[in-house]
Order: sequence, then structure tokens, then C-alpha cells
Amino acid sequence: MNDIENLIPTFDVEDVRADFPILNRKINGMDLVYLDNAATTQKPRHVIDALTRYYEETNANVHRGVHTLSVEATDAYELAREKVAGFINAPRPETVIWTRNTSESLNLVAATWAEEHVAKGDNIVITAMEHHSNIVPWQQLATKKQAELRYIVAGKDGVLELSNISNIIDSNTKIVSMTHVSNVLGTVNPVDELTRRAHQVGAVMLIDAAQSVPHMPVDVQAMDVDFLCFSAHKMLGPTGIGVLYGKYDLLNDMSPFMFGGDMILEVTYEDAKWNDLPYKFEAGTPNIADAIATGAAVDYLNNLGMENIWRHEQELTAYALAQMSALPSLTIIGPKDPTLRGGVISFMHDSIHPHDLGTGLDQLGIAIRTGHHCAMPLVRSYDVVAAARASFYIYNSKHEIDELVNGISETEGYFA
Repeated sequence: MNDIENLIPTFDVEDVRADFPILNRKINGMDLVYLDNAATTQKPRHVIDALTRYYEETNANVHRGVHTLSVEATDAYELAREKVAGFINAPRPETVIWTRNTSESLNLVAATWAEEHVAKGDNIVITAMEHHSNIVPWQQLATKKQAELRYIVAGKDGVLELSNISNIIDSNTKIVSMTHVSNVLGTVNPVDELTRRAHQVGAVMLIDAAQSVPHMPVDVQAMDVDFLCFSAHKMLGPTGIGVLYGKYDLLNDMSPFMFGGDMILEVTYEDAKWNDLPYKFEAGTPNIADAIATGAAVDYLNNLGMENIWRHEQELTAYALAQMSALPSLTIIGPKDPTLRGGVISFMHDSIHPHDLGTGLDQLGIAIRTGHHCAMPLVRSYDVVAAARASFYIYNSKHEIDELVNGISETEGYFA
């Protein structure tokens, strides 16, 4: 822990903060302390300018014209795909599919690959710490196919229990779908180990990387995962656009998720032939502007360096755990070891409801998340219906964590 706490920052946080216009805001007369990054991140001027520049200079549809604007828009759109592919070390750009968000990416795999491969008597494996978007599609599919939905449970320490994993992921398992980093517990799960186990029994591995790709180096080839998905808005990009990565052969064999323009190669009155990857899964006019802005977000993160970002967040998390643990009124859930978790800390106060605590902190300009965090079964397993959550990113500092701790103490005074 001391090694993490003493890490030398690898970029100047104040320089980074200067790139984010919203961080100049005052909330209730106080400086904004934004600690809700697991929900969405703020946007640097570089990304905002890329979005504005597209609409001011290049606005046109892609793949549908020979005029200059259309060609420029198409080039920028496909360049963004190439940037994302490089960011996660995908072997080729065609394996990167633009979607609306992580939820749609998960649903796409459930409605295509899993729909075609899961049969009666098979099983689907997920963990007990999943976001609703990685629970409900599998519940629905298991019911429809008369398959079994199995859960890898976690202990109260927030770490998955793997002693019985060979009996959970077995010869009847068709797909394992799991979060890389829990959006509630912060747990960094052993996806490499579980991917190897899935492949041993012939199952495919789908990773919800919404809370990992923005924060740490992710290499899909080194991980050998079959599918991986994430959202742009959690990594400095705009809302409304996400990514599904899949191994080429798997994607190529899958049926389309939606039908419409650009996903077809040829249409007659009697039949249709599907387009090649990645367009087979991108029906209709895509989210061109936000794809381009996502490419700009990748540029920004690459400039800082993902290893540097991960070290910065580990340092903040270790400091926050130490400072918050000193408050006897708080119960922190998730791993106590900061090397086992990302920059997400969920906690309960022994006498103040999370919503009241969040409201009190907002009066001090401090933004956190309160509720079940779209992980209702997990939160309820701790015998509560809601929790408060602070989550960190590149522009957060130890000073802001001090503000959070002081704000909790000040809010306690309101309810004394």
C-alpha cells in the first residue's frame, strides 16, 4: 500500500484540469469536486473541439457520397475506428463495431451469437457483481432457451470465489459474460484466468470493460477474450456511442443485430445479402460526430499514457481508502487492498441515508453517486438498498479527496 501511496505523479493534474472547462464551475458557490466518474466522465476541450469542428466543417453522411464533405466525414469516421482498435490492440479495425453504449453491445452478443449457440440444457455464466445490462439479457435468454444461468459469487471482501470454478464453468457452458472492474466494488476481476477456463471447455468469453478500458491498459489479444465492450462517455468521449470488439471469425459468422441501410451488400425484392464487417452490425446512419469525438478522446488518453493513468488512480484510491477508513461512521465495501481495485469506492454511513449524504455533499459542490448503481442484487447482498459511491479519474487530486472526507464530516453535523 505504501508503494502505491508514494508513487510519483506521471502527469501534472493541474495541467490536466485546465483542459476541462466544466471544472471551472461553481456549484452552490463552491468549487466543483466531481467524483462521479464511474457514471460518466467530463470532456476535455480537445474532445469538445473535435465534435464542434465536425459539425462546423465536415458535416455529411458517411459511406454514401463522392462529394468532398462525405469523403472527409467517412475518412474521419473510419480513422476513429482505427484509433479505437489500436487503443485496445485489436488485430484489425473491422473487429471494432460502433454501438450506442456498453448495454447495447452486451445485448448484441446475447441476441446474435448466444441466441444461435445456446440451447436447452446449456448454461450461461456471469458473476454476482454485474451491472443490470449484463444480468437481464442473460436471464431473458436462459428462460427462452431453457438454459441455466449460473453466478460466480463474491465474498464480503468483494473478491470472486473461484475455488469451485471448474464446476461452475463446465462442459455445458456456452458463454461467460463478466465485468472486468466492478462499478460498485471496484474489484479488478481475474479475467485472464477465467478466460482460460472458459476456453478449456469450449465456451466464449465476453468482457464488460466499461470500468476498465478508460482507466488501465487493455490488450484484447493478450487477454484472448472473444468479445469486449465499453462506452465512450466513461473515457472522456461523448454519450450515445459505445464499442463492441469481437474476434473476426466470430463476428463474421454472426447474424446482423439490426437491418437497414449500409449493413447490406445487395437487396432484391426477394432477398438481401449482408455487408462485410464491421458494417454488417451498423445499420442506418451511424453516430458519426460522436465516433470522431471518441477518436479525439483516445488521442487525449494516449497522450497521457494508460499506464500513467492507472498509477495515478491507484495512488488516489489508496489515499482515499486510508482517509475514508478513518471515519468510524463509514462502512466501505469491496477489497481493502487498493492493488485489487480500480478507482471506485462505495460506502454506507451508519446513520445517514445515501441520498441525504449525496444531497449534503452537493451543497458543498461535491458530486458523488447514490443509489443501487444499476447493480441492485449486488447492493442488496450487503443488506442495504442503496450506497454512496465516489469514483476517480485523471483530473482528480488528493485535495479533492480531503474535500470529500471533510464534506462527509460537515454533512454529519447537519444530521446530528
